[in-house]
Amino acid sequence: MRFINKKSILALFLLSGAVIMAQAKKEKVDGVVGVVGDYVILDSDIDLEYIQLKAQGVDIKEITRCELFGKQLEDKLYAHQAIQDSIIVSDEEVNGFMNEQMDAMVEQVGSIDKVLKFYRKKNLDEFRAYFFDIIKNNKLTDQMRKKIIDGIEITPEEVRNFFKEIPEDEIPLFGAEVEVSQIVVKPVVSEEEKQKVIDRLKKLRQEVLDGESSFFSRAVLYTEDIASSSNGGFYKINRKTSFVKEFKDVAFTLGEGEISEPFETIFGYHIIMVEKIKGQDIELRHILMSPKVTPEALKEAKEKVELIRSKITSGTITFQEAAKTFSDEKETKNNGGVLLNPRTLEPRFELTKMDPSLYGQVSELKDGEVSLPILSEERGIGKFYKLITVNNRIGEHKADFAQDYLKIKELALRDKQIKAIAKWAEEKIEETYIKIGDDYRDCDFTNNWLKK
Repeated sequence: MRFINKKSILALFLLSGAVIMAQAKKEKVDGVVGVVGDYVILDSDIDLEYIQLKAQGVDIKEITRCELFGKQLEDKLYAHQAIQDSIIVSDEEVNGFMNEQMDAMVEQVGSIDKVLKFYRKKNLDEFRAYFFDIIKNNKLTDQMRKKIIDGIEITPEEVRNFFKEIPEDEIPLFGAEVEVSQIVVKPVVSEEEKQKVIDRLKKLRQEVLDGESSFFSRAVLYTEDIASSSNGGFYKINRKTSFVKEFKDVAFTLGEGEISEPFETIFGYHIIMVEKIKGQDIELRHILMSPKVTPEALKEAKEKVELIRSKITSGTITFQEAAKTFSDEKETKNNGGVLLNPRTLEPRFELTKMDPSLYGQVSELKDGEVSLPILSEERGIGKFYKLITVNNRIGEHKADFAQDYLKIKELALRDKQIKAIAKWAEEKIEETYIKIGDDYRDCDFTNNWLKK
């Protein structure tokens, strides 16, 4: 399923004192400094931009108010045009995301009363209305940006021309990289533990069918899907939503009000209740539970991975052969355990951009050395043991078209997308009502906001 990333939202709330000062300033001297379509920009909006950047650890000394005002103008243009293009962000989607983030805020500061005090809101309803508008506008902005660049592709010839046009002294440097393989050994979950989960889900299903409780309340209490627990297991999906196939296959066989029997995915066992079917979209709730791994099973997994390591280090079998024979990770076992970078889909990881946990595991390994058994845990997999080895290291180097084609392609595509966004903005600025306040008319904007 999906996961909550609290860091970016919570950063603002950690500087609560600064927020209050900005609001106090708004009460005294705030005014409209810009208008884009139906949206207004207040002087205090610029102050809050500074606060958010500072909370995220950005050095704000060199960032001018003109630059932040320009960003506000862009965001409002996206949101305004999203409405013109009939892009819909449902109240359910906004409320679901808001519930997740409010839970994160309360967890961080201790209580909802403290959150209300930080924002000088009289009650929860007033705060939710304030937060609702912020989230909805952000989602409209994001969806409008996505719509602009969706479908933009790049050909090999365009990549080649992009690289040729880079001046020699501006050819990018790529950082040191490693190629990594791994062998995963998962503890065997007993049929007894699986049946316990299935029986528990069947009981919850029957309680809802008998009217003893609501699916919402049971999901809040029992689901192990953190991303949807506070919202009663709610998701809105369609055929293109990036959920696992097994989940979507079951969801799209149900009618409104139906509750599925327990079924299995890589995340565990689920039951789904479909609430509404709207064209290609389904609004549903689900409960997720995972069978528990016993200490005995975990011990057996460790013994197995230790035996595999012994065979590799003694030369009885190569790492690649062992991965194909013994690894429980179907995504990597057939190619000898080679890991693919999820961002680039190539078998290289730039050291400075690696997941910190993976970096810590490979940074001290020599080429060809096999790690000691590593106990890991991932959502949807649970606890497991793994061995890793470094197949190859590539030092920092100037971009080479053949060796670094995928990275260069990514840069070329990004350049094409930026140009498409700039062209779109230029056209929409001309046809949209825009007003710039006197205090910002001397700004040197990137876009033609003054329509000169």
